[in-house]
Amino acid sequence: MTSPLHRLYSFRRCPYAMRARLGILFAELSVELREITLKNKPEQMLAISPKGTVPVLQLVDGTVIEESVEIIVWALKQKDPQGLLDEKVLSEANALIAQNDNEFKQWLDRYKYADRHPEMTQIEYRQQGEVFLQDLEALLTENTYLLGNRVTIADIGIMPFVRQFAHVDREVFYSLPYPKLQQWLQKWLDHPLFLQVMTKFQPWQEGDSRVVFPC
Repeated sequence: MTSPLHRLYSFRRCPYAMRARLGILFAELSVELREITLKNKPEQMLAISPKGTVPVLQLVDGTVIEESVEIIVWALKQKDPQGLLDEKVLSEANALIAQNDNEFKQWLDRYKYADRHPEMTQIEYRQQGEVFLQDLEALLTENTYLLGNRVTIADIGIMPFVRQFAHVDREVFYSLPYPKLQQWLQKWLDHPLFLQVMTKFQPWQEGDSRVVFPC
């Protein structure tokens, strides 16, 4: 008989789900992964999280965690071998993640889908998003990672969104005057744990065998 695992509903390309999976990997945990498609969300996920967004983590005891940062914090409180929840920088990390989620993300969405938001041009949306990139560049001028010389929750909380911004137009992104940020992003894109995060899985269906993440 297989032992029960916490269950994570995820979508490979969603930056929120990416950072939740990174948190689980840095915590050296294993979960049952249920990859979903956004156009056909499983009833089992909607039953525990009617808002219908990923990630959603259902613990073995039935507790449901619906926010990606809360999933990261939960995971790292179980085990944090690399000290991502460093108390010395945690308030600064939380503030950076909040800036990412509440300000940068809206400009990122408008930059990526500029045709849906004709109020401004795509270039203007990109320039608005660059305000946050400039802050990150300044931090990385001083440190290897955003808040020091080791990874913190700020790095894994923000990187998937910078990646998405860069992928709107990679040629443009790598022509921008943010060499430290570009190096930081490339280091993450090559990171073994991020490569694990981006492993492809077939969408889950009722009756499928259990998929354990990481494999």
